[in-house]
Amino acid sequence: MSRGRAPVDWRLVWAVMARDLTAVRRSKSVLLPMILVPFFLLVLVPVGVGLAARSTQSVDIGRILHGLPHQLTAPVTAHPPREQLLVLVLGFLLAPLFLIVPLMVSAVLAADTFAGEKERRTMETLLHLPIRDRDLFVAKLLSAFLPALAISWLGFGAYALSANAVAWPVMHRVFLPTRLWAVVILWVAPAVAAFGLGVMVRVSVRAETAQAANQLGGAVVLPLIFLAMGQATGILLVELPVALAVGAVLWAAALWLCGRGAARFRRDQLAARL
Repeated sequence: MSRGRAPVDWRLVWAVMARDLTAVRRSKSVLLPMILVPFFLLVLVPVGVGLAARSTQSVDIGRILHGLPHQLTAPVTAHPPREQLLVLVLGFLLAPLFLIVPLMVSAVLAADTFAGEKERRTMETLLHLPIRDRDLFVAKLLSAFLPALAISWLGFGAYALSANAVAWPVMHRVFLPTRLWAVVILWVAPAVAAFGLGVMVRVSVRAETAQAANQLGGAVVLPLIFLAMGQATGILLVELPVALAVGAVLWAAALWLCGRGAARFRRDQLAARL
C-alpha cells in the first residue's frame, strides 16, 4: 500500500491489534512468561525479602550507606531506625524490578510481532491486509507496547500492595509509592519498554521464528536489563527533575528507534524473506 503522509487509519490499526492480541492469548509460550515472571518478581520476591528484612533488626544500616552522599541516603535515614531496613530494601534495593518487567514483557511481545507470524504461517495473510506499511508497523508496535504497559502497571500495583502489607507490622502506614516511584512507574518505565520495543521489533522483522528473535534480541536487550538494574535504585534516590530528565532521554531514544523502524519498514522486503 501507499506510504504517504495521510493520517493513521486507526480503525485498521485497532483491527490488526485485535488480531495480534487474540494470537497472544492463544499462545501459552508467550502468555505464561508475561504473567508468571512479573508475578514472581513483583509479588513473591518482595514478600519474601520483606519478611526477611522485617525479622532482621540487627543490621547496621549505617555501614550499608557509609560513603554515599547525604542527599542519596537522606530518604532512608529520615525514617526511624527500625523502619530503615524495610525502606531501603523494599523502597530502593528492589527498584530494578520496576524497569526489568516492562523491558522483558515488551521484548517477549515484540519478538512475536513479525517472527511469530512467520512461525504460525500467517505472514501472507498479514501482508495482504488493506493497510499502509506505516500503519501496519504502528499496529505491531502498539500490540506489544500496550499489553506491556498494562502488565507493568498492574504488577507495580501488586508490588506496592505486597510491600505495604509486609511492612505494615513495622511501619503502621502506607509508605509506597512515593513521588519518585510515580515518576519511575508512569514516565521512565514506559520509556524503557518503548526503547526495548524499538530494538526488538526490528529484530523480529529479520528473524524466522519468535525463538530466534529472542535469541538475536537478547544480545541487545540483556545489556539494557543490566543497565536498568544498575540505574533504577539511583533514579529513585535522585531529585524529581533528574528522574524526569532520565525519562525524557529514554523517550527520545525510543521515539527515534521506532521512527527509524517505521520509515524503513517495507512490506515487499518482508515478503522477500518468506
